[in-house]
This record gives sequence, C-alpha cells and structure tokens, in this order.
Amino acid sequence: MTAFVKELEEAADRVTVALDALLPRADGPEARLASAMRYAALGPGKRVRPFLALQAGRLIGADERGLLRVSCAIECIHSYSLIHDDLPCMDDDDLRRGRPTVHIAYDEAIAVLAGDALQAVAFEILAEPDTHVNGQVRALLVSELARAAGARGMVGGQALDMALSEERTEDIGLITRTQRLKTGALIAYSVTAPAIMTDAGKEARVALDGFAHDLGLIYQIVDDILDAEGSTDELGKTAGKDARQGKATFVSILGIEGARDRATRLARQAKEHLAMFGDDAHMLSSAVDYVLDRRA
Repeated sequence: MTAFVKELEEAADRVTVALDALLPRADGPEARLASAMRYAALGPGKRVRPFLALQAGRLIGADERGLLRVSCAIECIHSYSLIHDDLPCMDDDDLRRGRPTVHIAYDEAIAVLAGDALQAVAFEILAEPDTHVNGQVRALLVSELARAAGARGMVGGQALDMALSEERTEDIGLITRTQRLKTGALIAYSVTAPAIMTDAGKEARVALDGFAHDLGLIYQIVDDILDAEGSTDELGKTAGKDARQGKATFVSILGIEGARDRATRLARQAKEHLAMFGDDAHMLSSAVDYVLDRRA
C-alpha cells in the first residue's frame, strides 16, 4: 500500500467516525429518514473531497478539529448530491458505490428528503462554534459552500448536464463550464475552504484555487473515460450511460486518447500551482496522480 493510499484511507475513516457522531441516529419517529441519511453518508466511499480539505488545511496551518468538521460538511453535501443525481427524474440509476441507490433501498420520497436533510446538516455543522471561534469566518464558510453547491455551482452544473443529455453539442467550452460547476465547484471549495479558516496570504489562496480548478476538470474527464471504458462491477455504478443517453462529454468530443491527453496536461498544470509550497504539498500532488490513474 502506498503512503498516499494509506493516508487517504485513514482520512476516510476519520471522517466516517466524525460523521457518525454528527448525523441523527436512526431511532424515534424519524428513524427511516435518519437511516436513509446514514446509509448514504456513512456507506463505502473514498472521501476524496474531505481528504483534499484536510490536506490543504494542514498545508496552511488550519485548526485540525475545525478542518474535520468542514470535511464532514463537504461529505454531507456530496452525499446529498449523489442521492438526488440517482433519482428517476435525474440520472435514474439503481446502483451507487456497489449498493442499491437510496431511492431503491428506501423509496423515492425518502431519498428526496434524505438529500434535503443532509444538505441542511452540512450548514448546521459549519455554523456551529466548534467549527471556528470567529463567527465571521463561520459565516464565510457557509456562504462559500452555498455558492459552490447552488445555482452558481453544483446544482447549476447539474442543470446544464441535463441539458447536454437533450442536445448533442460539440461546444467543448460549454462542457468544460458544465463540469467546472457540477464537479469542480465542490472540489474547489474543499481545497480553498481551509484558507478561509486561516490567515493564508493571497498568493497561497490563488495557488490553491488554480490547483482545485484543474483537479476538478481532471476528475470529470477521467469519469467520462471510465464511463466509456469501465464495467459496472468495476465502477460500482452503471457504466456506459453517457453513450446510451447520447450525452456530450469530453470523450464524445475529444475521443478517448484526446481526453486522456487533456487530463494529463491538466495534471502537470495542477502540480505547477503547488510549486510554491515545495515538498509540503506532496500529498496534494499525489492526489493529482491518484485522480488521473483511478479505475473507479
């Protein structure tokens, strides 16, 4: 096991334990809702976004306890987005992370409500004093996550992605914008939120923002390649959906090799953004290789 994978798994375990304590227990009148929330958020997953937050925070000296809470909030938003993405009115998928999706394991109404509740929990976590002693910092963490998750971020990207499923386009700029919002916005928040918690200078913030922008695009390009080349068993979700839906992707426009080439160039660029941090950024730099080479 490489040092990076070990660090990733240890971070995932820490976030899972912390989330277990923060999420409502599956008992009482709301037991089914709480059970669905926990099914989604505590299930198997690599927890890449929380890992990025933890590593970026350590790089610039953010408080570890607050970092862990921010990481949990990010995972709640990510889990909510996956629940809603899988709904029949969206991607209509029955499988996620090798298990039945929430609307299959429970039902569609509970899936909607579980996603809504996880989104609310994320902002509750950020707003509490345990996340940061400074109320202005907490308010900024909340507002920036709202931006990253809302119409100018992840949700807006999902709306554009649905439009791409209806209209075949060769506009690589539109696809890039779609994925910067749908996938990249939350990844960008994961990397830059720690800078809100510290007195990191402008140069460090710009470097982290550039790194996050490139990493988000790499993540989506590799996702497109895996959807085209991978199997359902390998991915833990239904493979080949993009082609069946006729959706425009990096692969459909650039081809497999063209998409790989673009991802490789972005990987070099992402690492260049980290140069100012030297060897201290080796885990974030390794995350670029991990995302580029992932198989699921």
